Order: sequence, then C-alpha cells, then structure tokens
Amino acid sequence: MASKIIYERFLWFHGQAKRGLYPNAAAMAKHFEISVKTAQRDIGFIQNRLFAPLIYDRSRRGYAYEDASYELPASWLNADELLALLVSFRLASTVPDSGMKAGMKTFLNQVLSLYTHEIPITLESLGEKVSVKNIGYSVTSGKTFQQVLDAVLHTRPVRIEYYSPHNDECTSRDILPLHLLSYMGTWHIVAHCTLRDELRDFALSRIRTIEPSAMEIPVPAGTDSIKEYLRWNFGILSSTETIEVCIRFAPGIAPWIQEQVWHANQKIKKEPDGSLCLSFPVADFREIKREILKHGSQVEVVSPPALRDEVKKEIKKMSTLYT
Repeated sequence: MASKIIYERFLWFHGQAKRGLYPNAAAMAKHFEISVKTAQRDIGFIQNRLFAPLIYDRSRRGYAYEDASYELPASWLNADELLALLVSFRLASTVPDSGMKAGMKTFLNQVLSLYTHEIPITLESLGEKVSVKNIGYSVTSGKTFQQVLDAVLHTRPVRIEYYSPHNDECTSRDILPLHLLSYMGTWHIVAHCTLRDELRDFALSRIRTIEPSAMEIPVPAGTDSIKEYLRWNFGILSSTETIEVCIRFAPGIAPWIQEQVWHANQKIKKEPDGSLCLSFPVADFREIKREILKHGSQVEVVSPPALRDEVKKEIKKMSTLYT
C-alpha cells in the first residue's frame, strides 16, 4: 500500500509538470502533508530512477520537462506481479540468445529499482532460490536462435542447411517458420518445408547455416492451429496419422508414472495388482521406444504388436553387448 501512496505523489508531480505548473518540493509537501525532505527525495527518485528529463527553472522556482513526450511507467507492480515477472525470467534462462537475456536482465533491474516494497527482492537472491535445470538437451547457438525467432515473428521464409543424423546427410531447404518450441530443453522450429511440401520439425541445433530465402512462401492452408498440431501427438514427432499405444508399468514404478503427463489425451487404467496401463496416440515409434527402454524391466508394451516387436528386437541387440 505504501508504494502506491508514493506513486500517487509521483503522478501528481508528473501531472503538474506536464501542465506547465512548475511544481517543486514545497508544493508537493504542502499538497500531501509530508516533509520537504521527503518531497525532495521523491523528486530525486523521479529524476534518477524513473529517468524523467526534469529541469529546474530558477525564475519559476519549479520543475519542467525538457522532453514533453515523457510519460511515467504505465503500471505499478505489486509484490505478486513482480515475483511472477522474476520467476518468468528464471524460466527464460533456457533461451540461448545471450543478448536477449542481457536485455531482460537490464529491464528487470530497472523494474526492481522502481520497487519500494519493504521486503527487497533481487535477481541475485532469486537465483539462489529458484533454478531451471535441463539435461540431455541439444545446444543451440544464440545467433541461430535470434535469426529463427525473427523469422517466426515476422513470418519470413529462410533458407537453411540442415543436418539429419538419421541418414548422415546435410540438405538445403527453403522453409517458412511458423512456431518455435522448447521441448525438454531443446529448441525446435515447426515450419512449412518446400522440399517435402508439408509441416516439418527442425531442431535448431542441427541447422548449419541460415539466411533469408529468395522464395515467396505463403502460409499453407490448414496450419491455423500449430499448437493443436503439437498437442495432438506424443512429443515432437507429429503426423496426420497416429496409432494408439498401450504400455503397462509395474506396481513399483506406477505411482511415479501416474504423476506424469505423457500426452494430453492419455488414458490411465489401474490394475488390481497395482500396475498401471497408459494409453495414448503416437505418430512414430522412435521417441516412445526410447521412453520405454529407459524404464527397463518396469515397463511392458501391451499394444500394438509392431511396437512390441521393435522393443523386443532392441532388447535382443542390447543383450549381445553384455554376453
């Protein structure tokens, strides 16, 4: 409440100066029934912390704006709003663009300099209490991230040299970036690819070069809801055709699996023995197969038979490494 009362004084002083009434510390002290020293501190805060271009006119014995277009910050954050902003900054630590992170830090430090609540909050203290940790993710260069983000925001086509580890090849493609996705710490771009003439997912870490494209690529029909496209299928492997999988988790691991969301349309069924069956649609077996193998003997593929066979073959290959 105290911070809003102080801001009310700022607004009054700002209004007086904007109307050419040349306010000063004595006038503010009289209007708000505060001491002249307090009023002087408020004026100093407006000048030094709110970066107001105030000049003192000796003949008028008051202040005026050197730049008449200046406005005070539009809002005054309360404690909850400020904390939400700071936590959002910590979550944004996965952004690989160092320049963007530096800009966010400068902005937040300016916001914090305006905050006069009794309990001080700093970026340093928040960093000691809130962290973001990702493991097993692919590293993206800040320059590539910045170029891709610019292309997404302005819907501009780009030409990329893209490396595919599946066939160990690098191809040149003209794409229209439509959506930027951070998936388990790795950044991806969903784009219309002219080479395949369909929506494709590209990992930013695999983009070798990127530059503006000379092609004019219109936004394809049927891509209005990219988020729905991503949500519909398990993980990042998406397709218009899906197949339902069902996997059973042993009683010992079932409580942990029950806490997780593998898919927006997943179905969970508890068995009498404490095991848990999880069903959801997938577009590709590669990703779900990795998740299944990660849990070892605690998980079994119930269906479809094709996935069960793939996992069985992979386990057989693994067994040869330890014989």
